[in-house]
Amino acid sequence: MKFMILVKATQDSEAGTLPSEELLAAMMKYNEELVKAGVMLAGEGLHPSSKGARVQFSGANRTVIDGPFTETKELVSGFWIWQVRSKEEAIEWVKRMPNPMYTDSEVEIRQVFSPEDFAPVDPTGEWRAKEAELRAAEEQRAGKK
Repeated sequence: MKFMILVKATQDSEAGTLPSEELLAAMMKYNEELVKAGVMLAGEGLHPSSKGARVQFSGANRTVIDGPFTETKELVSGFWIWQVRSKEEAIEWVKRMPNPMYTDSEVEIRQVFSPEDFAPVDPTGEWRAKEAELRAAEEQRAGKK
């Protein structure tokens, strides 16, 4: 099972405050544990929302809204993608994480859909096969970088 681990933003992360050397070292050690355990597939920090944008969809219309965005508690400042056996295992890994912020913080755990989850709306498997083809092409392209 894949899970996305979302580190929620704080006023510090939205202000662009970088982590201290101590926090970076603690997070690097934690990431090394995740990699050694075969859990971590990806993980990155995100720039503050002031450097981002949102695109709102309304029928055929698209509206671009530049950051910053006001609801800090609803924003994400970083993420991981993990491969684990269960949500409970993901929770246990998160509980071992150093606090990623200087203040109280929150981390959200969300399961990522797998191709099998779409079987009810793709009974022939045609769309899942196309998805597998696209993923293979992307992996091949990424391997050439």
